[in-house]
Amino acid sequence: MIPAPFEYQRADSVEQAIEVLSANEDAKILAGGHSLLPLMRLRLARPSLLVDISRVRDLSYVREDGDAVAIGALTTHHEVANSDALQSLCPIVPFAASEVGDPQVRHVGTIGGSVAHADPASDLQPVLLALGAEMVVRGPGGAVRTVPAAAFFRGLFEPDLAPNEILTEIRVPKLAGRGWSYIKFHRRAQDWAMVAVAAVAGSNGSPAARTRPPRRPGRTRGRVRPRTRSRAPSTAGSSRRCSCAGRSRRRWPDSRCRSLTTGPIPV
Repeated sequence: MIPAPFEYQRADSVEQAIEVLSANEDAKILAGGHSLLPLMRLRLARPSLLVDISRVRDLSYVREDGDAVAIGALTTHHEVANSDALQSLCPIVPFAASEVGDPQVRHVGTIGGSVAHADPASDLQPVLLALGAEMVVRGPGGAVRTVPAAAFFRGLFEPDLAPNEILTEIRVPKLAGRGWSYIKFHRRAQDWAMVAVAAVAGSNGSPAARTRPPRRPGRTRGRVRPRTRSRAPSTAGSSRRCSCAGRSRRRWPDSRCRSLTTGPIPV
């Protein structure tokens, strides 16, 4: 479908974008566009003005900051999925980012746009809630506030953002050896999740207890019996199937999906 008529303006800084938003109540921020534009095509969103911040490069980064990893709101899903810092310090985030849409979507869509959209079917929302992530929000007059993920997502498509505020940063804690898992159910690989679950195990600073996947029952003459032996995991090659990926064909290198004591936990 064709969206309703709208005007377009490009902002060169966060301050300019906030100024434009303050002067236009019906204005919306445009970053990658993969969350907002589909709603506009369905006319579920009808902004009178789009404020394009896609070229504000100050909001595209991934960096270690104390006991957390800071992610700029304009960092694309592809950059999040391939960040060495996140893969090492908080691997559940790049894993979930790699599940977003398809390569075209991941190269254009941004983490900030997805989070600010507050769609419960998105891949990152349950992960950020499980991590207890924090959102950094900037408003008029240089005001800055930090909002926990549990308070930021107030409802369906309802983030804790005023019309003249912009989400500028997402802060996720370092997992420090804690177990984690993210699983979603969808009809096709690039679809939105019908059901998604994210979990983080173990207390901060201590490794999660070792867990093993349940054994699948075998069948003998129509009756179910437990398996009496199991094969040792193969160590050949540089990659193995991620224990939290279910039936997915994705293969993750050992550096991104570590042993069950410090990496994914089966759920």
